[in-house]
Amino acid sequence: MQKSGRSCLVTGGAGFIGAHVVRELLRLPELEDATIVVLDDLSGGFVENLPDSPRLEFVKGSVTDSQVVDSLFEKHRFTYVWHLAAYAAEGLSHFIRRFNYENNLIGSINLINAAVRHQTKRFVFTSSIAVYGSGQVPMSESLTPSPEDPYGISKYAVELDLRSAHELFGLEFTIFRPHNVYGEFQNIGDRYRNVIGIFMNRLMQGQPLPVFGNGEQQRAFSYIGDIAPLIASAPFVDGSANETFNVGADQAMSINELVEAVSAAFGIKAQVEYLPPRIEVDKAWADHSKAARVFKTHHETPVGEGIRRMADWAREVGPRSSVEFSNIELPQNLPPSWVTATKK
Repeated sequence: MQKSGRSCLVTGGAGFIGAHVVRELLRLPELEDATIVVLDDLSGGFVENLPDSPRLEFVKGSVTDSQVVDSLFEKHRFTYVWHLAAYAAEGLSHFIRRFNYENNLIGSINLINAAVRHQTKRFVFTSSIAVYGSGQVPMSESLTPSPEDPYGISKYAVELDLRSAHELFGLEFTIFRPHNVYGEFQNIGDRYRNVIGIFMNRLMQGQPLPVFGNGEQQRAFSYIGDIAPLIASAPFVDGSANETFNVGADQAMSINELVEAVSAAFGIKAQVEYLPPRIEVDKAWADHSKAARVFKTHHETPVGEGIRRMADWAREVGPRSSVEFSNIELPQNLPPSWVTATKK
């Protein structure tokens, strides 16, 4: 494989998944002489998530700022782009539609435009299984996406735009659809997303765990250490160009079972606060045979082990203050617990 010797861009690189992808990129022999530029507005990430490396350059800024994006591409002429910056609150996206589309769609288009202009070799995009909608389990890449929330709609729109940019301009891409990812560096202070992080943050503060509906919703929770290496390696894997891959865990569990697993990791019997159900997909897990075939690997960390690793890290950093989203655009039908949060 040929070494790049050039610059690479990771958007959202100080965030949860991004910080793990950055670490994987620094380990890749194909990038051993490359500079890794991280663009992050720190709305959900932390500079301390980033490793200390002379090959790493951090830039505070947003993908929604086209001038910042264009100036970075002009300066570095990125060979590869890993686009992970997003506000990934599926449930909340119904009530923050403009914010959702500006951050998750328009910000992505700014990057795609710049990548085309500067002849980026590969654009790696983290989408989501939210593009599938409900009633399609196991979710496979052969299914026709039918997203049910603005977050999933924005992700699918970017996927379509990447295909269009490839057909007209030749921009190569690889799309990943991860799901319910958890692990070290997750923003446990975000009360609107990342249920495992929410549970751990509240347990450490002696608070009850919020469960919407009856807790029988099913998810396959995916440990970050199993998917970050695949995302990082995509430009250097034969058969990954202009393809879409589900990545994550196969084994699903209910939210009630998750309560027990997180409680066991902390050695605490958690109290549960059952809340009125919200609009969400009831069952979500995916088929990963395509990724296993192309990347020639499919490792699944047992959920109990992954949660214990994350719990050890969470105890080290301690609880974090919950982030309150203050710019709700449509307060109608907002879950009551979120109404309280946004008015504090």
